[in-house]
Amino acid sequence: MAKHKQNKLAWLQEELDDLREVGRYTNIRTLDSPQGAWLVVDGKKVLNFCSNNYLGLANHPRIVQAAKAAIDRYGVGPGAVRTIAGTMTLHETLERKLAEFKGADAAITFQSGFSANIGAIPALIGDNDLIISDRLNHASIIDGTRLTKAARTIYEHADPASLRDVLEMNYGQYQRLFIITDGVFSMDGDIAPLPQIVALAEEFNAITIVDDAHGEGVLGRGGRGIVDHFGLHGRVDVEIGTLSKAFGVVGGIVAGSQTLVDWLKQRGRPILFSSAMTVPDVAACIEAVDILSESSELVDRLWENARTFKAEMQRLGFDIGHSQTPITPVMLGEERLAQQFSRRLYEEGVFGTAITFPTVPRGMARIRVMISAAHSQEDLEVGLATFRKVGQELGVID
Repeated sequence: MAKHKQNKLAWLQEELDDLREVGRYTNIRTLDSPQGAWLVVDGKKVLNFCSNNYLGLANHPRIVQAAKAAIDRYGVGPGAVRTIAGTMTLHETLERKLAEFKGADAAITFQSGFSANIGAIPALIGDNDLIISDRLNHASIIDGTRLTKAARTIYEHADPASLRDVLEMNYGQYQRLFIITDGVFSMDGDIAPLPQIVALAEEFNAITIVDDAHGEGVLGRGGRGIVDHFGLHGRVDVEIGTLSKAFGVVGGIVAGSQTLVDWLKQRGRPILFSSAMTVPDVAACIEAVDILSESSELVDRLWENARTFKAEMQRLGFDIGHSQTPITPVMLGEERLAQQFSRRLYEEGVFGTAITFPTVPRGMARIRVMISAAHSQEDLEVGLATFRKVGQELGVID
């Protein structure tokens, strides 16, 4: 006798309806243009205030041409994982240039920044170790730690005193201690107190892992990252990052000692079990590193634009949190308000996405503005005028 057919995934629709009800449902818009200061989104030309394309490199002519030339010579796909037949001279060139740029002994690339975290962290941390993680670390760090069998604990966000308490409580009880932190926290734009973290790591013989995804191309000399920013070369054990933000392409990176890189080639699961970065991506990343190595012009322009925008937003009365970087969170609190604010911005010609739970804690919804080097002074003025109009309309500012 045939059983009555049921929709076994009906509960997903109920969950989706709940997300819509509380203002946490994300409407994903579609782009039909290159990344840049202005975009065509769902058929509408809008000012881009939410991409991670910090330096405007995603459609830079040199980078586009480098990708095309590489395709003509090497094709498109690598055809294999790195350890079988997928490592090309392009991969080795990119890794050598990244190591030089970062001031590290060696570097290895992954398919994304997320892959770098979920590949490197489990490869390094054993069953008898302890992971000590900043409370606000990125989801990829959290997922990377979950893939280990190590014990896990947290310290309060960017708080060296809290970190010291955790280290003192656990010192001597585990084979190894690992301290993991973002360099720049992507939702708030603040910078980890890395000198104090490194000093504590050295005092307690802990290993430091820093995810510099939002620091590369932004902090340090010509965008060399948070380790360069604080002059900590040789004192941070593992630097993890991405090539999808300031570099304008896609991919992940782990930099450090030659021994570290050699080990990840043997035990990093995305290296062993997923095809390598594609030819045009690698070639484009090489050109991006060359551009940043040649001049700090784009990084300087990024910071100039960010200072201008943030100062005016504060003058208008917006709460922009405690950002220390070009990331500018416009704090709104309530999820429905953030979604409404985002919709009104879009209607007025500005693309600024609402950020809600679970990306940020409940009650901490915001519009996260990502200023870039591609924005002109006129672009900033358009954006500021629109924020002022919508903010007054919705009662966020006077």
